[in-house]
Amino acid sequence: MIQIYDSVCKHKIKFEEICKQKVKIYICGPTVYDSSHLGHARSAIAFDLLHRMFKQNNFEVIISKNFTDIDDKIIKKMNEKNLSLEEITNKYINEYKDDMKNLNILENSLEPKATENISIMLDMIDKLLVKDIAYIIDDGVYFDISKDDKYGSISHKVNEENSKSRIANNIQKRNQADFALWKFEKANDTSYKARFGKGRPGWHLECSAMIDKHLAYKNEDFQIDIHCGGADLLFPHHENEAAQTRCSTKQNLAKYWMHNGFVQINNEKMSKSLGNSFFLKDILKSYKGELIRFYLLSSHYRSDFNFSEEDLLSSKKRLDRLYRLKKRVYLISSSKINKLFFKDIMSSLNDDLNSPKALGILDEFITKSNELLDKDNKNKNAKKEILASCEFIEEVLGIGFMDAYEYFQYGINEDMILEIKNLISKRNEAKRNKDFLKSDEIRDEISKLGISIMDTIDGVVWEKV
Repeated sequence: MIQIYDSVCKHKIKFEEICKQKVKIYICGPTVYDSSHLGHARSAIAFDLLHRMFKQNNFEVIISKNFTDIDDKIIKKMNEKNLSLEEITNKYINEYKDDMKNLNILENSLEPKATENISIMLDMIDKLLVKDIAYIIDDGVYFDISKDDKYGSISHKVNEENSKSRIANNIQKRNQADFALWKFEKANDTSYKARFGKGRPGWHLECSAMIDKHLAYKNEDFQIDIHCGGADLLFPHHENEAAQTRCSTKQNLAKYWMHNGFVQINNEKMSKSLGNSFFLKDILKSYKGELIRFYLLSSHYRSDFNFSEEDLLSSKKRLDRLYRLKKRVYLISSSKINKLFFKDIMSSLNDDLNSPKALGILDEFITKSNELLDKDNKNKNAKKEILASCEFIEEVLGIGFMDAYEYFQYGINEDMILEIKNLISKRNEAKRNKDFLKSDEIRDEISKLGISIMDTIDGVVWEKV
């Protein structure tokens, strides 16, 4: 049984798919005006784990993550840098995709861009205007929340204080909490033609329109199974998405809503204004993406996460243990996975993606496997089963996928790598010439560099000691 925590009812409930053994998931993606940061990584890894969990449960997974590529912040950057919309957004989309590869995020089924879906947003606005749920004033087209009797049912956060804090008063609006569907053109703006006036879409509109067009079940109560995003998106973003969909299609947007927790850095909420918004590209200069992934998985996706370099280094020691075990079963062919290990890991993940529990089970597995190999290092059947379990961890948690020796080479600069390879080549030549004294001298020279080597049937492998 799969259980997930639904943000609407605020407790764990049994997951029941709309279409048998098929799940449709939508994740709110980045607004591409700057480099991706730890908050993006947290969300991506959390819902990549969701993707992998469903795959292991033999579901057909259709997963979509959007790119918001038209927005106030993007336009501001265009004007500051004197660059086109495409130059700004393509740069950061490509950066984001590179970061996701480094974090070992599975590919999405769809990655729609807002600018490529303007026509379907205009269609949705037209439907709402015809019903008088949307209305036009001087600066744009707005959604009348009073026409939706279920407004507030997603976040349970709607009140006058929230409304005033996020939207400046506008006397033309029917209700101060009404939100923009379409913003009319202003100076130095990027705009699109529409029958009701040149402009650009409001942020909330794109997700509703793209889900309706690209993902939705058309003859069901719910358009998709699960809608995902950061906890900061629950209100007003997801509340407004749900309202737009309900009122334009007479369907509910998502059957389940899932939200990941906030990221703090050294116990301060991550914020660019505080100067602590860690860019992934900067962290990845010093640490492997796999380590970032492992570290973030050590906390439950719903909890707030406090990032500290000290804790990151502690996580590395845990990840190192997995790779040291992989070294002990190096070049062994795998067999069938231990059924109990598979069951325990999947039981943890099927229980609202309990990754900390899964990693605890992995720690215990590594300890017991090492004890088994200490007693009998020639037990090939045990080694095959251990490797099969490691391969399963690669698939379901997205960690442990590197070559065991290459993993321990990380952090060595290119010049030193060339020197090591050159020495290994000279040693191989000495061995071919049966000059074993020379071969041993070269091994000692390599050892002085802090490098350990091992001869295998496939050649020499090496690692940093």
